[in-house]
Amino acid sequence: MTSQPTQRGLKIKELPSTERPRERLRLLGPHALSTTELLATLLGSGNKNASAMACAIAIFERGGGSLGRLASMPMATLTRVHGVGQARAAAVQAALELGRRMTGEAREAGQPLRGPRDVAAAYAPRLQDAPVEEFHVAILDAQHRLERDVLVTRGLLNSSLVHPREVFREAIAERAAAVILVHNHPSGDPTPSAEDRAVTEQLVAAGRLLDIPVHDHVIVGRGRYVSFAEAGLL
Repeated sequence: MTSQPTQRGLKIKELPSTERPRERLRLLGPHALSTTELLATLLGSGNKNASAMACAIAIFERGGGSLGRLASMPMATLTRVHGVGQARAAAVQAALELGRRMTGEAREAGQPLRGPRDVAAAYAPRLQDAPVEEFHVAILDAQHRLERDVLVTRGLLNSSLVHPREVFREAIAERAAAVILVHNHPSGDPTPSAEDRAVTEQLVAAGRLLDIPVHDHVIVGRGRYVSFAEAGLL
């Protein structure tokens, strides 16, 4: 059971030793600590203006209580938190990126992407809270395993930016059996737009010419997704 966060106003050294996050982690393991306690352990120590716990609570609140949103924040936003300088902001960003890469490794180890739920599980952790649209191509082998993830563009999605040349260049080089298109909607609503449909139609047609089928286009929202294949839009 995860403990309640320690009091905001107390410095960690003022707490009983059994309540200090680092000591509790050593004795009970990281699963026993709250998210803010883990952040405080990462920060290490406070300063004359704010304790490590106070900084951790403020950082988590800045992310709206979501590690995903926190991970998508630029360093400049984190350094606006009282008591958080560039070194602490960099430590937080590095830790969250390690977590995202660990999630990716589990998928890259050979799990096939057999349907949109698998695709969403692989991409949602890093895309559902991203502040801008990112368009990715999942390159699959003959067993539907993810061989490589290619970021095609970051920013506003339109047909001039997501050109078939950019989408299929790596797929051709990797001798892909198929591809899956993936992008996110920062609004949180994964409903396809007219531009989404136009881009998908263009890329599906290009895939047919190249004999690299587009199996799906999955749009990731906040906590949900839309699959073009499931919706009969391919």
